[in-house]
Amino acid sequence: MGASLMEVKRRIVSTKKTGQITGAMQVVSTAKLSQIQRHTQSYQIYASKIRSVITHLAQSHLLDAKAGNAKQSSEDGSSKFSGFDMLQKRPVKKSGYLIITSDRGLVGSYNSNVIKQSLDLMKQNGCTVDNTVIIAVGGTGADFFKNRGYDVAYEHRGVSDIPTFIEVREIVRSMVTMYNSEVYDELFVCYNHFVNSLQSDFHSEQMLPISEVNLDTDSEGIEVPNAMGNEDYDMEPSGYAILEVVLPQFAESLVYGAILDAKTAEHASSSTAMKSATDNAKDIISSLELTYNRARQSAITTEITEITGATAALE
Repeated sequence: MGASLMEVKRRIVSTKKTGQITGAMQVVSTAKLSQIQRHTQSYQIYASKIRSVITHLAQSHLLDAKAGNAKQSSEDGSSKFSGFDMLQKRPVKKSGYLIITSDRGLVGSYNSNVIKQSLDLMKQNGCTVDNTVIIAVGGTGADFFKNRGYDVAYEHRGVSDIPTFIEVREIVRSMVTMYNSEVYDELFVCYNHFVNSLQSDFHSEQMLPISEVNLDTDSEGIEVPNAMGNEDYDMEPSGYAILEVVLPQFAESLVYGAILDAKTAEHASSSTAMKSATDNAKDIISSLELTYNRARQSAITTEITEITGATAALE
């Protein structure tokens, strides 16, 4: 009985320590969630403005890819890569998927949901290991697809808890370079969209080539109203020169917005998972303490009975 009591007591102490750790992790994740939500709100203003500019130019018929490339070639006589290359559509031989996961566990069903839903989307689009290229942001996704034989053409690990715009530029540059080099002919982004602290939904969006579908809806699939109207306006420099600069920024805004959204969902999922773990630890401790007290009471009762019996025998 003594050994059993000691074992229960050790489990109580161990579970309390685990609960303290998960409780601290919950506090940290909640703090990170609060910080990134404030950051995301300010960024959404920029993303909305650049989408508005691109949409306005599209409605002014300035997003004709052939016309844009012809204009660019006539101005500098070169065939170098330009922002207009992101508008070029071609027959799809290989599809690219930018999949955003976390680098670590302890985030509940966050990673498994993204991976499962991404695989379902690939299957729906007729993608296989042979005709699919993976761009992985996050170690969990990168390792998963590598282990299953997929071509992981690019991976980025160690995204900051509050991602910066500079981090995204390298990812966008690699994405566009691979698209221009025909590593893939279309690109989708897949990630968990933050709804609230208790819910996140899988979201996917075609990013390349840029089309009016990308422009007419925001990152949550909501139609973007045309607040600027359809009137003509003067531009300096030319509309093509403006698009040359704005199109890459638009691609950057899409990727950065997706990573911010995914990181927000990750922190929320981590906070929820750690809260659940802490609550479970409390329940286990309560059950173990009840078991310990019952065993201790039983041991004391047994000792009293033995003493009483011995006393009676002496008399």
